[in-house]
Amino acid sequence: MRGHRVGVVVFDGVKLLDVAGPMEVFAEANRIGGTSYELMAVGEGEVTSSTGLAINVDAGFTVDLDTVLVAGGDRLVGRPIEPELVDSVRELAERTPRVCSICTGAFVLAAAGALNGRRATTHWEHARLLASSHPEIRVEPDAIWVQDGPVFTSAGVSAGIDLALALIEKDAGGELARAVARSLVVFLQRPGGQSQFSPSTSHPRPRSEVLRAVTDAVAADPAGDHSIARMAATAAVSPRHLTRLFRAELGLTPARYVEDVRIDAGKRALEQGFSVAGAARAAGFGTSESMRRAFVLRVGVAPRTYQQRFGSTTDRPRSQGR
Repeated sequence: MRGHRVGVVVFDGVKLLDVAGPMEVFAEANRIGGTSYELMAVGEGEVTSSTGLAINVDAGFTVDLDTVLVAGGDRLVGRPIEPELVDSVRELAERTPRVCSICTGAFVLAAAGALNGRRATTHWEHARLLASSHPEIRVEPDAIWVQDGPVFTSAGVSAGIDLALALIEKDAGGELARAVARSLVVFLQRPGGQSQFSPSTSHPRPRSEVLRAVTDAVAADPAGDHSIARMAATAAVSPRHLTRLFRAELGLTPARYVEDVRIDAGKRALEQGFSVAGAARAAGFGTSESMRRAFVLRVGVAPRTYQQRFGSTTDRPRSQGR
């Protein structure tokens, strides 16, 4: 009797970690817990990964699988995906009981129609593009991985490891998944979501010169007075008209934009070694508690936790803001 067949779809330019990370997780489960995952690369011929290393293909797209993982790659975003790959994945997904994507592999599943009417995620950098290109998908940009029925999607790159652990937990239970996570020195459930990795101010630059003057002033001095009245005065428009401009061009309120800028400024200060109190002052939050509330709500972790994860590992001056 054959084991549970797991195939990862590969192609020229495929992100190597999208392939190697999950496959190592499944292989470790086989080693530790006696599971019987049969692992294979699915595609056509030999492909060259994102690192230049070659990947030998074990099976073509006609193979029968129990789980298919569609890996990501930089070339899947911002340009047409070749119809041959989309068609092959569509046919494979239609006959495979469990369908998954890693990182930008979600764009292949989306093009194949496998995500229509479903919740999904992808790399934080491309979540907005996935949502705008495929309005039939409910994109959850902060999620590390999402399950909607038999379809699973993961966030960027290393999140494929998180997804593979979740699949093992569903297949063989939490004890084995925990043992695999410990062996690989990773979290079984990663704390926090993608927001802690993504910049808050990934908004398009305003087309309006009036609005650009306001956003440039906020970005130049996050700690300044950026009340709606002061920003409206800078733009020489009424507060109501300024709010309409923000909503029309950026899809958010002036206050939300200011908070986004201040969160990014707070992140940078924490990464540079500022104390939480010093970062709060530099970013314009005023108090540590105000900054903590904003971080927990918007980033998903407290400022101190963020600093522990993303602060520089090299020696740095400790005088500023201490």
